[in-house]
Amino acid sequence: MDIKTASALRRLRLVSGPEAISFLLLLVCSVLKRTTDFNAVPVMGAVHGFLFVLYVLFWADAWNRAKWSPGSAAFYFAMSVLPAGGFFAERRLKREAEDAVIASRARTEGVVNA
Repeated sequence: MDIKTASALRRLRLVSGPEAISFLLLLVCSVLKRTTDFNAVPVMGAVHGFLFVLYVLFWADAWNRAKWSPGSAAFYFAMSVLPAGGFFAERRLKREAEDAVIASRARTEGVVNA
């Protein structure tokens, strides 16, 4: 994995957690808006919208650079529209990055899979 691909995956991973948190907070604010006089939906909506756009941009970049299969690309996009899905995406991206580092080290050390 080259440095640009690793950077694209890292950016996607770093934005997935905050995007998931903002989605959950927006849901809470929506409930509070309808049950109390508290209305933070316009603010949380803007924050979540910004993070969602960043997620989609970083997702498209990562898909292009990492050459994901359509199934993997669909999984990561679906995680952006599900509440708390960003947490699952972050965990899977972290695992993929660790696997790529292990494979890269094995190639440089000349270890061949048996």
